[in-house]
Amino acid sequence: MTHGYASPVAVLRLFAAAREAAGMSSVEVAGATVSDVLVSAAARFGSGFADVLATSKVWVNGEEVPLDHPVSDKDEVAVLPPVSGGT
Repeated sequence: MTHGYASPVAVLRLFAAAREAAGMSSVEVAGATVSDVLVSAAARFGSGFADVLATSKVWVNGEEVPLDHPVSDKDEVAVLPPVSGGT
């Protein structure tokens, strides 16, 4: 799939506070690694979004991964902020 980007373009899925901070639940973001995708998203959505990222878990295709994990245009990167409540 060609998007005209130099890097692969992953689908970034945003939940809870991340969705609220970005104003959307899903967006395509270019980046070769999870970190690249998150840095690009933070630059796009601003400091409120970056603050949410600081406390969020990040999963690729349903699995928690390190920030240096590579991504491709077939990957879904999910930002999962902590949920209030629970035990």
